[in-house]
Amino acid sequence: MRIESLRQRLQALGALPVHEERVLRHWACALPLHVGRKRLDDFLPLALRQALPALMDELGALAQLQSAHPGADGSERLLLRLRDGQMVESVLLPRNGLCVSTQVGCAVGCVFCMTGQGGLLRQLSSAEIVAQVVLARARRAVAKVVFMGMGEPAHNLDNVLEAIDLLGTAGGIGHKNLVLSTVGDRRVFERLPLGRVKPALALSLHSTNAAERERLLPRAPRLAPEEMVELGEHYARASGYPIQYQWTLLDGINDGDEEVDGIVRLLAGKYAVMNLIPYNEVGGLDFKRPSWERAAAMARALHRRGVLTKLRRSAGQDVEGGCGQLRARAANEAQPINWLPALQT
Repeated sequence: MRIESLRQRLQALGALPVHEERVLRHWACALPLHVGRKRLDDFLPLALRQALPALMDELGALAQLQSAHPGADGSERLLLRLRDGQMVESVLLPRNGLCVSTQVGCAVGCVFCMTGQGGLLRQLSSAEIVAQVVLARARRAVAKVVFMGMGEPAHNLDNVLEAIDLLGTAGGIGHKNLVLSTVGDRRVFERLPLGRVKPALALSLHSTNAAERERLLPRAPRLAPEEMVELGEHYARASGYPIQYQWTLLDGINDGDEEVDGIVRLLAGKYAVMNLIPYNEVGGLDFKRPSWERAAAMARALHRRGVLTKLRRSAGQDVEGGCGQLRARAANEAQPINWLPALQT
């Protein structure tokens, strides 16, 4: 279900714009239909009032909780089952944040990511993306949504932008608290400035060496790091939000002094924040997380040389919280014979 088709259904039931927005706000904000003497359906046309309970049940079935895995850091990784039986992951983050998925699987094939090992199965609809926020809000407050879970948002851009538009309006989330993460597809830079909701942008860099970045992200668009930073800087100045550059720290691969020099060359003086994220290790893959001391030294070196840098603690490390790990484990338990070969395709 797409949000636009949901709007059309509401209109067919007699909803005027004010009714439509009221229903969408109740859904996106996970508000109850009845609060004390006030009832949402008291203000709706009769046909919509009669159809509303079944419609809300249908929306609630878009994403249902399969399992929850709280971490010691205050995060909670959620494995969600979609109506067709496919599963995706969301992560409740400390300080009222939520990381959502945009695809079942991913086609980029980042060599260090569990999600990328199985390829792309299907896109999530805009309503399925928002449904992750609704489910999370039923568990705790959500004031920030980052599109950094399973999938590459740029490969599902129509649905992602439709979800962002709803969350930034009826959903009540500040535009700078909606963060779209991408490996650097040019379509993102073309379309984001056109929307009424302009989210913040996070760009997955991971290496300043074009050949090394191509090896780590084998099916990402062939966009040189220099061009990506130039496009990012233009959007940052236009939107008023600094670009967040994402850098998954891999021991012995992109944590050396040559990469520090490269980051300084690209980002010093830019309207940008470098997020260093120590790798969340995945069983079966050879990549390791560097020591915290090494990661902290890299952050200090960048900060001293003019690059605003934040060293992040990867959420959910104690519950194997790397993107795609819960889904892979659940699939492995369900299909112990066939799953591992599928990861190699």
